[in-house]
Amino acid sequence: MTGDERTADVEPALRSYGVSVESIDPGDPLELTYMTAFPGREIHRGEIGRALNALIDRAEADEWDPVRVEGTVVRSPGDVLGTWHAEAEWFEALNSYEISETEFSARVLDTVTHETDGEADEIDEVADETDEVADETDEVADETDEVADR
Repeated sequence: MTGDERTADVEPALRSYGVSVESIDPGDPLELTYMTAFPGREIHRGEIGRALNALIDRAEADEWDPVRVEGTVVRSPGDVLGTWHAEAEWFEALNSYEISETEFSARVLDTVTHETDGEADEIDEVADETDEVADETDEVADETDEVADR
């Protein structure tokens, strides 16, 4: 099997694991963009796991030669939620039992980055300011209660 044939079935394998592939470049690195089914503020860890399990299973079956994988998660086309990556060496270490699945997962999760959404940041700032005002109001109310109790 040539290298091209070994990577040709990566997309169908990912789809069979429930990964909604938007685009894939099976080179080195393998660049995977997929649409999340969980378009919140953070990347869903289970989706990362499904994508990685598809690749791990193909590597274990000697149907894919591990390369660095760069994952980009989108909410909709062009709306990036975040990114993650997995090094080829991590797949190899996992397949040779040098690291555990837990260690492999931890390494990948350490690479997760979330895109900052300017609107979401503004909402967070307003929420923080509202919390500060509420705290100040509570302090004034406590002081008023103390005066009233005298």
